[in-house]
Amino acid sequence: MTTLADPVPGGRPEDLRRVARLTAELAGQGVRGIVLAYVDTAGVCRVKTVPTARLAAAVSGGVGMSPVFDTFLADDSIVTTDVLGSPDGDLRLYPDLDRLVVLAEQPGWAWAPVDRITQEGARHPGCARTFLRRTVADAAERHGLAFKAAIEVEWAVGLGSAPAGEFVPAVSGPAYGAIRQVELSDCTADLLAALDAQDVPVDQLHPEYAAGQFEISVGALDPVAAADRSVLVRQTIRAVAGRHGLRVSFAPAYLAEGVGNGGHLHLSCWRDGVNLHAGGEGRYGMTADAESFTAGVLARLPALTAVTAPSPASRLRLQPSQWAGVFTAWGRETREAALRVITGTAGRQAQEANLEVKPVDLAANPYLALGCVIAAGLDGLAGARELPAEITGDPARYGPAEAAALGVRRLPRSLPEAVAQFRADEVLRAALGPVLADAVSAVRLGEAAAVEGLDDAQVAAAYRWVY
Repeated sequence: MTTLADPVPGGRPEDLRRVARLTAELAGQGVRGIVLAYVDTAGVCRVKTVPTARLAAAVSGGVGMSPVFDTFLADDSIVTTDVLGSPDGDLRLYPDLDRLVVLAEQPGWAWAPVDRITQEGARHPGCARTFLRRTVADAAERHGLAFKAAIEVEWAVGLGSAPAGEFVPAVSGPAYGAIRQVELSDCTADLLAALDAQDVPVDQLHPEYAAGQFEISVGALDPVAAADRSVLVRQTIRAVAGRHGLRVSFAPAYLAEGVGNGGHLHLSCWRDGVNLHAGGEGRYGMTADAESFTAGVLARLPALTAVTAPSPASRLRLQPSQWAGVFTAWGRETREAALRVITGTAGRQAQEANLEVKPVDLAANPYLALGCVIAAGLDGLAGARELPAEITGDPARYGPAEAAALGVRRLPRSLPEAVAQFRADEVLRAALGPVLADAVSAVRLGEAAAVEGLDDAQVAAAYRWVY
């Protein structure tokens, strides 16, 4: 279970009580260093590492890291806001020992996500993990809600021997085809073994649609732990692939054309141990609260894309009729709708029913994406927002008049358009707070400016190996 408390100077008391024992255990397993990981506003995982012998010092006093990374772009250039982007100041990274794991495919290393606070001990307003944790805690306090969440991970496997910057698929064969499974069976078997050793339950692993593409689905957890798990799974995939002489890309569009990599969010609301997406009197068994929660997410999808699809490469992926969910629509098991209501198999609805949010990719900071989706849903729930009529089939088939009557709109086609929607959305900005909200806007506009004048192939190449 993830620690549901902000770090404090001197360390979390429960961590201080066990760190000496944990350090000895890690050393006994041959662990030499700890990777301290967080995800920045641009969606890039940034790390510092400490020797295992220094874990106690990290738990009690944190590890220094500049706040400037909150406004780094994916190419490591820097934009600024009124309070971020300066070379001044320092933050402290505090590892969450509840989420520390020995890395099965990186011998000698363990991994832990971190929270960030100031040197004075105040919550850092730009810390996405803290934002998500507090959003979840607020939902419990105000609405008696808990959540289960999971993030799908799609990636493309390329030959590590390919010329620098290029993508050459490491496997052949058709989408979902047995050929791909056979050709990469040694690598994927090692991946399953590594995730099992790291206590990550895998629901399924399969070849996907695009060239060299695979997808993995893992078990659901509370949202903070689910975001942690998404980062860990990607770290593990990359490490396993590297040992097999392969290179992986989690970029939204690693090629200029075709289906890109998604990072669909799965989320369900629970109260008193009961799944609100099943057993109710609403459509497909949803309770009134689940319908209103879904309606809240649907209403804010255009603004949400500034967080869930944050890269110029995201725009290459968000194309109609490619199962990316680029229209404001929902439907039961409708893979072209932005929101897919999943009811679960007969007899399993109470456990399996959930909401899938499709216009999400792995350039998104998972803590920001989950936190903002939850904030949008909570606003819908608080206002008892009515869920409109569902759609079936591909929304791209609707003419302008029919689409308008159904409330079906195309999601923003550019980052500046998404930022304009985001800046106009008071609910999302208030949930994030001014510092984090302004960082989101500045980084998105910075990314858009960085690729101005580039064609689609150049945009895909610019982000291919960043994520």
